[in-house]
Amino acid sequence: MAHTVGMNHVAIVGASLAGLRASETLRAEGFNGDITVITAEEQTFYDRPPLSKKLLAGEWEPDRVASRKADNIDALQLTMRTGVAATGLDTVSRTLQLSDATTVSFDGLIIATGGVVRTLPNQPNMKGVHTLRTLSDAMALREQLVPGARLVVIGAGFIGLEVAATARTRGADVTVLEGLASPLVRALGAQMGAAVASVHERNGVIVRCGVQVQRIVGDISVTGVELGDGEIVAADVVLVGIGVAPATQWLESSSLVLRDGVVCDDTLNVGVPAIYAAGDVARWPNALFADVEPDMRVEHWTNAAEQGAVAAKNLLMVHAGEQPTPYAAVPFFWSDQFDSRVAFLGRARADSVVDVVAGDLDSRFCAIYSTNDRLTAVLGVSMPKLVMPARVLLQQSTSRAEALAHFRAALA
Repeated sequence: MAHTVGMNHVAIVGASLAGLRASETLRAEGFNGDITVITAEEQTFYDRPPLSKKLLAGEWEPDRVASRKADNIDALQLTMRTGVAATGLDTVSRTLQLSDATTVSFDGLIIATGGVVRTLPNQPNMKGVHTLRTLSDAMALREQLVPGARLVVIGAGFIGLEVAATARTRGADVTVLEGLASPLVRALGAQMGAAVASVHERNGVIVRCGVQVQRIVGDISVTGVELGDGEIVAADVVLVGIGVAPATQWLESSSLVLRDGVVCDDTLNVGVPAIYAAGDVARWPNALFADVEPDMRVEHWTNAAEQGAVAAKNLLMVHAGEQPTPYAAVPFFWSDQFDSRVAFLGRARADSVVDVVAGDLDSRFCAIYSTNDRLTAVLGVSMPKLVMPARVLLQQSTSRAEALAHFRAALA
């Protein structure tokens, strides 16, 4: 697709994976106009998954998390506005307002601002209290995860559990505090969440569920976490890992529809011509899972990579008078915890029926989730050969009975 008249400047807000893939796709599709990438971070285009794993473990240094070599980034001929945040969007004048009081005008816009970490009410700004979202966050946390350090992780989601595993491997004493009845309950359900948490308990991590955090205790440095019943869990380091919110605050005065993300159509258009969203910030109707949830927002690497490319391509296709491509995909994420790899394909709900189709919940296993009697998700713990081929089943509206038969045959 060649560069077309009238599309001279595309702005991308967010030097995330989605922003990188959007930049690469614009150039690959023949766009030879200007591309400006705006990011509040000083570091650009790096992968986040290693932050809680290999980088935090000390196995990698910061240069290893770069998404692309410098020469490859230079070849894209991008104008990089680093260390400056977008603070507003005027869709009529097609102008972005930035935190340094400058503005950027655009013909096309891709919103790829990702997410911001959620924090506790009145979370103190003291030594030893951390969140984990950026490269600098990971390096600051790594410095304190020394052998014998007492780490308390607040929140048993994927980031919290990955950090717990990494810290325990580094020799820290680790306690995980979760307010819900089991870890990962929103993503995996109570039974499967507990099964994943058992990986931690076997490796010496204390996992406490159904507890309420009252406050973080300390003066200059953190000394503990006080629970709802007054108990204080001693800590030298605290990680607050209670999830991520889409980075949409800067769009609140715009005309875009915001609902736990930027609301898009199935092509990732935000309802305004030539403006698209991609990655953690985008909420869109996924046709493959319309009966599971009317629209979704996905906070995982594969989704960000794919949506960045689709958003850029659709921006150029519509401008050229062509039909854009709807984005319908099977969500996928993985999480390395100790010697286990947790892989999850699809989407589940609280009322999904769960069948364990292989292995043992105390070690390696594979389970399937059925919603409305249709296969909608597959979970594997250290069973990748069973999980990944199931993507085709999820794309084909496979019934629960057909899915069970498939796995019986695969294991025969």
